[in-house]
Amino acid sequence: MPVEPDPPPAGPARQPSARRRFALGVEYDGSGFSGWQRLNKPGEPGRRDEPTVQAALEQALSFVAGEAVEVVCAGRTDAGVHAAAQVVHFDGPARRDPRGWVLGTTSRLPPAICVRWCVPVADDFHARFCARARRYRYSILNRPVRPALQRQYLSWERRPLDADAMHRAAQALVGEHDFSAFRTVHCQAPHARRDLQHIDVSRAGEVVTIEVQANAFLHHMVRNIVGSLLPVGRGERPEGWVGELLTGRDRTAAGPTAPSAGLVFLGPRYPAQWGLPAEVEL
Repeated sequence: MPVEPDPPPAGPARQPSARRRFALGVEYDGSGFSGWQRLNKPGEPGRRDEPTVQAALEQALSFVAGEAVEVVCAGRTDAGVHAAAQVVHFDGPARRDPRGWVLGTTSRLPPAICVRWCVPVADDFHARFCARARRYRYSILNRPVRPALQRQYLSWERRPLDADAMHRAAQALVGEHDFSAFRTVHCQAPHARRDLQHIDVSRAGEVVTIEVQANAFLHHMVRNIVGSLLPVGRGERPEGWVGELLTGRDRTAAGPTAPSAGLVFLGPRYPAQWGLPAEVEL
C-alpha cells in the first residue's frame, strides 16, 4: 500500500488585525451634495453616481484604513443641509492613532468636507442610538436685497420679521408632542412623537436665527417649523397659530418647507460617559 507523502509544513498563522471603534466629528458644506446618505437604493440605479457626504467619507476612510470602511451617523441630513459637528462611528485598524485618522482622511476628502476630531470609543458606542439630543440652527437674512456673501448658509426673507413674536409662538412646540403637522409626507419614521427640548428665535442685525434641540427629528421637521413661524414673523398669522397647527396634526394646514440653505446640523449630544468633545456632550 503506497504511503501518502507528508503535507508541507504550514506557514505561520495569519492573525486578524486588531480592531477598534472610533468616533469622528465631521464638518461639511452640503451645497454640492445630495444629502448625507449614500445612494444605492434598489430601483434607483440612476442616482448612485450622485455625490453624498457618506460616500465621500467612506471612500477617504477606506483609503487610509487600507480596507473597506462603513460609517454610521448620528442623524442624516438632506440635500443642501450643512453640518458643524456630524458624529459618526466606524470600526477600523487599531494601529491608526486619532491624529492619523483626522489628517489622513481629510487629505482625501473634497474641500467641502473635513474631519475635525477623532476619539477612540468603547465597542458598544453607537453614533445614532447613544445620542440623547440633536441640535439645529436655521439662519435667515432679513433685508430687502438677497445675499451675495454667505448665501449658501442663509435663507432670505425680504419682508420685515418680528423675531420676538416668532420666539413666543415657537414655545408652544416645547415638550413631547405629535409633530405630524411638521413632518414631510415622505417621512419614514414609525411615529411622529418627539420631545422638543428647546427652541429659540433671536435677531442679530439683519439675521434672524432659530435654534432648536430635540431628542430626535422627523424628516423636514425643522424646515417645516421655520416655514410655519415665518407667517407669524410677517404678521400674517397670530402667535397662537403655531400651537393650533401642532394640535391639528395636519401638514397641509401648516406653512411651506423652508429652503435647505439656511440649515446647519450643529450636532448630536451624548452623555459624558463616552468621553467625546464638549461640543457634543450633554
